[in-house]
Amino acid sequence: MTVERLDHLVLTVQNIEKTIDFYMTILGMQHVSFGDNRHALVFGQQKINLHPLSVPLQPHAQYPTSGSADLCFITQTPIPDVINHLQQSGINIEEGPVLRTGALGVITSVYFRDPDLNLIEVSNYH
Repeated sequence: MTVERLDHLVLTVQNIEKTIDFYMTILGMQHVSFGDNRHALVFGQQKINLHPLSVPLQPHAQYPTSGSADLCFITQTPIPDVINHLQQSGINIEEGPVLRTGALGVITSVYFRDPDLNLIEVSNYH
């Protein structure tokens, strides 16, 4: 077997509505509802399914918890503009801009946290 790509991942969150607002406002993702009151965030050809911490959906990770993710998102928006947007939105930048190595080469990254304290990295390829 050879894996082709990542289709979706799941974030276990404390507050679905707060998470949706953050990812839509700060990262420009779209919210979709599906199934029996399920929620996801869509961007590009991927999505993030949201599971409530209080009632994790089956099946789930062995130990579902909020705040354990470390996610890197690639944007075409120049990093100085990303920093400006984050600052205007009242988001605390933890680190950056810094050079890192992404899946396809060198990236410039900025780090901050979402409402569950997941580490979010937004990057540009060189």
